[in-house]
Amino acid sequence: MERQNVFFRRLAGEPGPWTTDPIVLAHKFTNAYRASDRVSQYLVRHVIYREDLPTSGAEVLFRTLLFKLFNKIETWKLLEQTFGAITFKDYRFEHYDEVLSQAMRAGKRIYSAAYIMPPGSAAFGHSAKHQNHLRLLERMMADNLAGQLEKMQRMQQAFELLRSYPTIGDFLAYQFVTDINYSEITNFSEMDFVIPGPGAKDGIRKCFADSAGLNEAELIRLMVDNQEREFERLGISFQSLWGRRLQLIDCQNLFCEVDKYARVAHPDISGISGRTRIKQKFSPIGALVDPWYPPKWGINEKIAASFSAGEITRQSDQEIPVARPGRQKILDLGDPL
Repeated sequence: MERQNVFFRRLAGEPGPWTTDPIVLAHKFTNAYRASDRVSQYLVRHVIYREDLPTSGAEVLFRTLLFKLFNKIETWKLLEQTFGAITFKDYRFEHYDEVLSQAMRAGKRIYSAAYIMPPGSAAFGHSAKHQNHLRLLERMMADNLAGQLEKMQRMQQAFELLRSYPTIGDFLAYQFVTDINYSEITNFSEMDFVIPGPGAKDGIRKCFADSAGLNEAELIRLMVDNQEREFERLGISFQSLWGRRLQLIDCQNLFCEVDKYARVAHPDISGISGRTRIKQKFSPIGALVDPWYPPKWGINEKIAASFSAGEITRQSDQEIPVARPGRQKILDLGDPL
């Protein structure tokens, strides 16, 4: 709840500090809703929904997975600055490899620290991790992965297809299918399926002394299904995402954040991994701008209305294009907590 309160306080333009909780104030935690996080917002707004880039399923998939393989905004910007429009049509392994290799030689990090990407050398034979990941992406494109995904009705089917590729385990496959589902390639419900990551499993262990025979995925679903009842029972005033309930992916992430919080607040309670500290400190880069979500969620209009009604103060007037004529324009990315 407090993490979501911080999000709305920052969005409203309130001066910091945005919380009296010393742990939330000092350390970096993801948003209550995954799609509100800085990288997800960048993916949706600057990578997927672009009126200046091709909108075919294959092209959207290419740039979505290219972005997510590195999961780092600076790497995407480097490629855009070098090549201009990022398209599969103009993609060449040698060109991308050279740019990324040069960046590494200059001491730059091209991968996010959010999660570890397997090197992939056993599957693709290159010495550099990024080279193997480019080959992985090439294989997915050669397999017409976008076309296969477009025909699928359930998220678990798509997850299993992604999971079948070299270097892609359960956690990455679930993250990737969630990101692809922000686009119009698929239209799965985020209530369809969940894969608990290592951090979520740690958080669940710290929350439940007795699982009542339920596995981690079932416990996450139990929390999602009963969220409003539990908020009321506990006297928690939780502000949803303009009417959108917490989904399975959100609660999966929240258990991971609970694990992190408990490392400081309750160091005596151990998780599975044995981690005892939070690595990243919170350091805000700037004010938040109005967020923008996959249009099929139907909440962007509600956000725009809340700004128009003065319920939330706009923080920027810099606009960038989005993919479809008639859709509202969106503002440049801020830096969520």
